[in-house]
Amino acid sequence: MRLLGLLFLCFLQFSCSSQSAEKINGISFVASREEVAQSHVQEVLNIHANHAAIMPFGFIRNAEEPEIIFDTDRQWHGETRKGAKQYIEMLHKNGVKVMLKPQIWIWRGLFTGSFELESEKDWQVFEESYERFILNYAELAAEAEVDIFCIGTELEKFVTIRSDFWSKLIPKIKNVYKGKLTYAANWDEYKRTPFWKELDFIGIDAYFPLCEHETPTVAQCREGWQRHKPEIKALAEEMERPVLFTEFGYRSTHQTAWKPWLVDRHENPVNMEGQANATTAIFEEFWPEEWFAGGYVWKWFINHKESGGATDNRFTPQNKPAQNVIKSFYGEYQQK
Repeated sequence: MRLLGLLFLCFLQFSCSSQSAEKINGISFVASREEVAQSHVQEVLNIHANHAAIMPFGFIRNAEEPEIIFDTDRQWHGETRKGAKQYIEMLHKNGVKVMLKPQIWIWRGLFTGSFELESEKDWQVFEESYERFILNYAELAAEAEVDIFCIGTELEKFVTIRSDFWSKLIPKIKNVYKGKLTYAANWDEYKRTPFWKELDFIGIDAYFPLCEHETPTVAQCREGWQRHKPEIKALAEEMERPVLFTEFGYRSTHQTAWKPWLVDRHENPVNMEGQANATTAIFEEFWPEEWFAGGYVWKWFINHKESGGATDNRFTPQNKPAQNVIKSFYGEYQQK
């Protein structure tokens, strides 16, 4: 198996060098209340992004009401099938490729990876609604000819406890959509995901802890990656699949590389340098690797001029030094 993995990497290296394969230089295009316009997409082009993740949503109230509600009139435009299609068409018109990545939101922000149900009846209700949800968007992926379809995001308990459901769902998805498939595993989940061989990319939401420094340097972040990178590469070899960071990014705040997954509204001081350094480090560590396909920055709002900025301590790199880092590396790794 190890030999096969090494042969796979050699093939990737030969293929990429001979065909000048393009990295996936992506942004996570956040669903909005409004339609996306040319001026919104122009800002994506300005940073040399060639891919965008489009993320329609389904919602669950709680474990007592496990049916997924989706594609309703009460949702924002970009969260619905109609809105996702409009986003895709506008991006395609500008030569930007798309990963369609339908996601679930549980009321009050309960982490989807820990979502678990007590009764078989509740599991069946949830699974039937998840199948309707994901096949609805697989149909859109086929209709809109997107390049990648993501079959789920950070659903560890669901994936591990109900593995039989997934072994039946994936062929149904493939029946509908003939393009590339991935799954967005959380950073601490990806090694236990059982179906990588059935997909085209090992998808990872790459919020790996790197270091605790208030303002981490590029070198400190790169050193932190050495605890994780060999294991990521080893899985690519074992599964004979390239790795795709389905999400990656850092908040513009103190200790940004310590627990990068934190989405709480804490008031830690703004720290632009730390965000820029951590972003630089992930590019320097992964983009040169032949077994690495690329990734999607978390996150990018369609109204660029009103997003991010000097007082914002959230994830978006917009109107911050990290935006220039992304623009520089995406420019370097775009197809010549």
